[in-house]
Amino acid sequence: MAIQVSSTSLPEVKLIEPQVFDDARGFLFESFNARDFARLVDANAVFVQDNHSRSVKSVLRGLHYQIEHAQGKLVRVVHGEVFDVAVDIRQSSPTFGQWVGVYLSAANRRQLWVPPGFAHGFLTLSDSAEFLYKTTDYWYPKFERSILWNDPELRIEWPLQGNPIVAAKDAGGKRLSDAELYA
Repeated sequence: MAIQVSSTSLPEVKLIEPQVFDDARGFLFESFNARDFARLVDANAVFVQDNHSRSVKSVLRGLHYQIEHAQGKLVRVVHGEVFDVAVDIRQSSPTFGQWVGVYLSAANRRQLWVPPGFAHGFLTLSDSAEFLYKTTDYWYPKFERSILWNDPELRIEWPLQGNPIVAAKDAGGKRLSDAELYA
């Protein structure tokens, strides 16, 4: 097996750890294998887009989702470290309104599977971080929504050191109770 998959406190959100071949020359690992992903994580996921973002320390992006064309995201960090968060925003789910957060870094090489139906965000902890993610649907700006990163209903325990740097659209995100959500 090339990857080890663990469930998080939200059963559909999976932590993925690759098998790394490391020696004095450097390292090698499969960052994605469709056959293993389908067998161990989600047989229905088909990725259509890859995104790469760079953020400086204290940048908080999210909590993002698309109300139509919901995206599953397979996320990882190739430089630096982030605290990555997924929030269940499916009203019919037994874990509706709950969140999970994990540390992803270039050093730990972990990946997180955030399935459709979840809002997603991250906080950059290192001086800078480069974040890669595969998505199961395309980006449609007209369907993009944002839940307030510090919504008191969610009580996300961001590992903040001071105030985060947020985009205007994220600062203007809606509270969970006011947001458009999945059934």
